Amino acid sequence: MSQPQHRVDAVPGDRHVRVEIGGRVVAETDRPVVVTETGLPARFYVPVEDVDFTFLEPTGLSTHCPFKGDARYWSFVDRDTGETRENAVWGYPEPLEDVALIKDCVAFYDEAATITVSRN
Repeated sequence: MSQPQHRVDAVPGDRHVRVEIGGRVVAETDRPVVVTETGLPARFYVPVEDVDFTFLEPTGLSTHCPFKGDARYWSFVDRDTGETRENAVWGYPEPLEDVALIKDCVAFYDEAATITVSRN
């Protein structure tokens, strides 16, 4: 029996995406990039222009995906409440050609953020 081929698609989205972490709105956009990947939930990548980096701090973590490239990460840090969510956000500064639309975008782990997706 053959294994199904791994597939990753990145397409412009037409939904409104709002991201909250620790009660703070950290991202809101009407122009997400939707990434679907075999075996993983769909992810909404938000253009960095639509992200409030006030509560996001870069970390030293980097990972490699053979389908998307090298990722870097940010943690959510709320100095007012002391709440921290390590490596909750990631992006691909130089994504591979097949997913070039995610350049200058970041995504949020569902476990770390409340992501609300609605129609425009």
